[in-house]
Amino acid sequence: MVMSSIFHNRWLRRYGEGLAALTSGIFIAAACGIESTSYLWAVIFYSIAFAVGGFVKAKEGLQTLIVERDLDVNLLMIVAAIGAASIGYWTEGAVLIFIFSLSGALESYTMERSSRDISSLMDLKPETGIRIIDGIETVVAIEALKIGDIVVVKPGERVPADGVVLEGSSDVNQSSITGESVPVDKSAGDDVFAGTLNGQGALFVQVNQLSETTLFAKIIRLVQEAQSEKPASQRFMERFERVYARVVILISLLLIAVPPLFFRLPWEETLYKAMVFLVVASPCALVASIMPAMLSAISSSARKGLLFKGGAHLENLARVKAVAFDKTGTLTAGKPIVTDVTAFRGYDESGVLRIAASLESLSGHPLAKAIVQEAQKQGEVFERPTEFQTLTGWGIQAQWNGEMWKIGKPSFLNDSFRTEELSAVIDQLESEGKTVTVLHNSQGAAGVIALRDDIRPEARQAIAMLRKMGVQVAMLTGDQAQTAQAIANELGIDRVYTELLPGDKVYRINELKQTFGYVAMVGDGVNDAPALATATVGIAMGAAGSDVALETADLVLMNDDTTKIADAIALGKRTSAIIKQNIGFALTIMILLITANFIQGISLPFGVIGHEGSTILVILNGLRLLVQRDANRTSQSDSPSAGVQR
Repeated sequence: MVMSSIFHNRWLRRYGEGLAALTSGIFIAAACGIESTSYLWAVIFYSIAFAVGGFVKAKEGLQTLIVERDLDVNLLMIVAAIGAASIGYWTEGAVLIFIFSLSGALESYTMERSSRDISSLMDLKPETGIRIIDGIETVVAIEALKIGDIVVVKPGERVPADGVVLEGSSDVNQSSITGESVPVDKSAGDDVFAGTLNGQGALFVQVNQLSETTLFAKIIRLVQEAQSEKPASQRFMERFERVYARVVILISLLLIAVPPLFFRLPWEETLYKAMVFLVVASPCALVASIMPAMLSAISSSARKGLLFKGGAHLENLARVKAVAFDKTGTLTAGKPIVTDVTAFRGYDESGVLRIAASLESLSGHPLAKAIVQEAQKQGEVFERPTEFQTLTGWGIQAQWNGEMWKIGKPSFLNDSFRTEELSAVIDQLESEGKTVTVLHNSQGAAGVIALRDDIRPEARQAIAMLRKMGVQVAMLTGDQAQTAQAIANELGIDRVYTELLPGDKVYRINELKQTFGYVAMVGDGVNDAPALATATVGIAMGAAGSDVALETADLVLMNDDTTKIADAIALGKRTSAIIKQNIGFALTIMILLITANFIQGISLPFGVIGHEGSTILVILNGLRLLVQRDANRTSQSDSPSAGVQR
C-alpha cells in the first residue's frame, strides 16, 4: 500500500502538469467545436479548461500573494486569462491557460529530470549489509554498521559502506562514484566505496566510515545542495520579476482606466488591449531563461563525475582565465617510490633507510609511506620514535634512539651542514626530476633519499586542452625549484611557483586573481584547502582528495580525471552562452510584442502564442545542456616520471 502511494506520488509529480495541460487542450478543442451550436456548453467546457489547466499556476500565484505578499508571473497570466473571458473572449483566455500550463509542464519536467538523477543515485544506496561476527553472517541495516565491522560483499551485491578490502578479489563497478563505467579490480588493501557494484568475486571489507559520512552520501548531499542553490543571475531575475510584475499591473490598470475616462474609448476595447499587454509584457520567458538551463548542466555533469556545489560556480567557471594546479596528487599520481639512498658521515644505506623509516612510521604523508614501504621491502627492522612533530611544508622531527632527528626537504637542513659533496648529490638528483629528502641530526646530514612520482597519464593532455582554450596554467608546489621545473617542462607549464607553504599558495592565488581576474585552483590535500577557498573556483580531486579539500572546493572531480576541467569550463561557457541566448531572445520577443500592441494592436491569441511560445523555446534551449559535450581533446602521449613535493 505504501509502495503504491509512493509510486502514485512520483507519477503525479512526473506527469501531472503535462496531463493537466493535455486535458485542458482537449476541452478547449471540444468547446471550439460546439461553440456555434451550444454556446452554454462551450462556456462550461472553457471553464473546465480554465480550472484544469490553470489550477497549479493559480495556486502558486495565490501562495506568493498571500504568504509572501508579492506578485509573480503566474498571477499575471491567470488575471489576463480571466480578464479576457470576462469580456467574452473565452477562446483566447483558454488558449492562454493551455499554452501557459504547457510551458509550466515543460519547466517542471526540467526540474523533475534534474531531481530524477538524484533519485537514481538514491536508488543505488544499499539498505542492508552482511556483517560477520565470529564467523556468523547477519543482515543488518547500513545505519547499524560501525567503524571496524567486517562485512562480506557477495557477487552482484552493492558495497554497503566505505572500507578497505581485507580478503578476496573482484572487479567493482564504481560508476555511481566516478561516472566511469569500466570496472576496477579490487584486492586486499584496496579502498571500496558504498553504492558501488561488486562483480564476480566475494570481498571481505572492513568498514571505515559510518553510513552518513560515506563518499556516496557526500555525493548525494553535494548534488542536492547544488540544485537548491540559485546563482546570482537567477536571484537577480527573481527580484526583477517581483518589481516588474507590479509595474505591469500598474500599467495595465492605467490602460484600462485612462482611455475611457480621458479619450472616451470603449471600455471593452481598452480592457482587451490591457489584457494583451498583461500577457505580452509578463516576464515568463525571462524567468525561465536561467534555472532550467543551469539545472540541466548540473544534472548532466553529476552523471559524469563532475559535482558542482551550485550554479554560481558554473557561472564563475565560464569566466576563468587561469588555472593553478597543486603538483602532488593532482598533476602527479601521489604515490612515490624510493629510487636512491645516499649515505654520509660513516652511515650505510641500510642504516639511513632504517632511521628514516623509523621517523616516518608515524607520518601519513605519501613520501613517508614510500620510505616505510621501501624499508619493509628491504627487510629493515625499525622502531617508532617519540616526541614526533610534523612541521607543515618542511618535514618532520622526532626523538629516536636518544637523539633528535629531522627529515625533510633540503632547505630544512642547516646551512652549516651543507658540504660540497652533499650539495652535488642533491643537485644531481633534483636535475633528474626527483624529490630529495635529507636525514640529519645535530651533527649534520646522515643521508639523502630520493623519490620519484609518476605524472598522471592524463595530466599533459589536460594542460594542452586548457592552453588550447586560451586558459593560462600555473603550478603551485612546495617542492624544490629544479624538481618542479623538470615536471613543468614535461607538461608545458610556463608559470611555476615553488617551495610554497600553504599561506604562500594563498598569496600566489591572490596574485593570479589580480592579473587574470577569475582563477581556478586544483588540489587534493589539506594544505591546498586555504588556496581552494581563496580561488574564484576551487576544484578538488574527489577520489584521492582529503575531506577538507572536498568540503572547501566548489567543484569535485569524482574520477580524478583532470581532463574533465576543460570539459567543465567548456560546459560553463556553453551554459553561459545558452542563458545569454535565452535572455536576448526573450527580451526581443517581449519588446516586439509590447511595441506592436501599442502601435497598431495585436490579437490576444497572437500575443499568447508569441509570449508563451518564446517561454517554451527558451526552456527547450536550456534542455540541450542535458547532453554534455566534451572539450576538444588532444592526443595523449606517454607519461614521464616526475618528483613529488612534501
